[in-house]
Amino acid sequence: MQDTEELYREYSTQVYKFVFSFCHNHLLAEEITQETFYRAIKSIHRYDGTCKVYVWLCQIAKHVWYKELDKQNKRQHDNIEDTALVDSDSTESQFILAQDKMDLFKRLHLLDPHTKEVMYLRMTGEFSFKEIGEILGKDETWARVTFYRGKQKLMKGRSL
Repeated sequence: MQDTEELYREYSTQVYKFVFSFCHNHLLAEEITQETFYRAIKSIHRYDGTCKVYVWLCQIAKHVWYKELDKQNKRQHDNIEDTALVDSDSTESQFILAQDKMDLFKRLHLLDPHTKEVMYLRMTGEFSFKEIGEILGKDETWARVTFYRGKQKLMKGRSL
């Protein structure tokens, strides 16, 4: 295994891009990237070489992102309760937008794990289907079909 500085230099940009495709926030993506490498270094003894280092790092980053999402959802739930007490048009509009966004993420969360990952990676437009296939250990066609089916499920769920 490479030394930790070399590992960071070689993969930090790719991991950052992967994380940014989920969170759309530069500061948060940087924070999650740092946490990913911290966890990777702590658990380097568990890396068995059965997958590419980049894929292993992206899996760690995905788990860090899910933990962050759980924290954000809890905070957002608390903030929505506080926001509901204030009466103004802009607050009402923000609340409705937050609800729509939350509804989308809830529906995304109900998808099977592979579809959910493909949707997160592609929705930002940051990753091509080929890159998504490589990250998830599949091919480009699989990524395209999975994304299409996921999109169909989301649209179907919206009309219910």
